[in-house]
Amino acid sequence: MEKKELNRTKQCAKCPWKVSTDPYEIPNNYDVEKHEKLECTIAKNQQFGGTLKAMACHESKDGEEDYCIGWLHNQLGEGNNVGLRIKMLYYSNVREIQVFGKQHKKFRDTLPKRK
Repeated sequence: MEKKELNRTKQCAKCPWKVSTDPYEIPNNYDVEKHEKLECTIAKNQQFGGTLKAMACHESKDGEEDYCIGWLHNQLGEGNNVGLRIKMLYYSNVREIQVFGKQHKKFRDTLPKRK
């Protein structure tokens, strides 16, 4: 089995999974409605064996498939995303994933408080 590598392994500065991040300060045209729709990427909202839906990093360039590192950390850990865990067996650098600071435990907590 040929291994792939994740394009990024370090959490970006404005990741919504970081407790210290104000989502309204996320660069690249942050949109609350698009953020809310990402709830479908959480394991409990996915059908096992179905298409794996993933949260991309807001710093991804067009055409790149960079996973959100905060999301990966959550779903490989507390989020218990079995489909994602199986997919990550094909990546050689998963153990290099690094998050910084206190992380949200639930997707709902990554959403901004309405202003």
